[in-house]
Amino acid sequence: MNKSNKAFTLIELLVVVLILGILVAVALPSYLSSVKDARHKTANANAKAIATAVQALYVKSNGKSYSATDIPTAAITTELGGTIPVNPCTGAAALATDYTFTQTAASATIKPAAGSNCTAADLPTITLQQ
Repeated sequence: MNKSNKAFTLIELLVVVLILGILVAVALPSYLSSVKDARHKTANANAKAIATAVQALYVKSNGKSYSATDIPTAAITTELGGTIPVNPCTGAAALATDYTFTQTAASATIKPAAGSNCTAADLPTITLQQ
């Protein structure tokens, strides 16, 4: 009886594992960098959406003021369709904690909170002024 052995040797398996390890070592940092960049861009876009809602409410009030009495948080939420956009840097969607939102009579500033997933320096502050 002549049987033919059809199997991989240990060396062949180790070479395959080594090649896969090298591919993962090269691809993983690039993937993590692109995920972080996507979080920053999404947080910036969401902050711009909030700024647009605040600006729309300011115009609807005939340019009276940016103060909290003239533009309350509930009105901003309504203007945005009922919910504040999720900040991907923090993973939540509360205007008071996931965005730095400051109102005065003459201006309003919005900045996404950095949380543990983003770099604060990469998140812009959007300022609206009379």
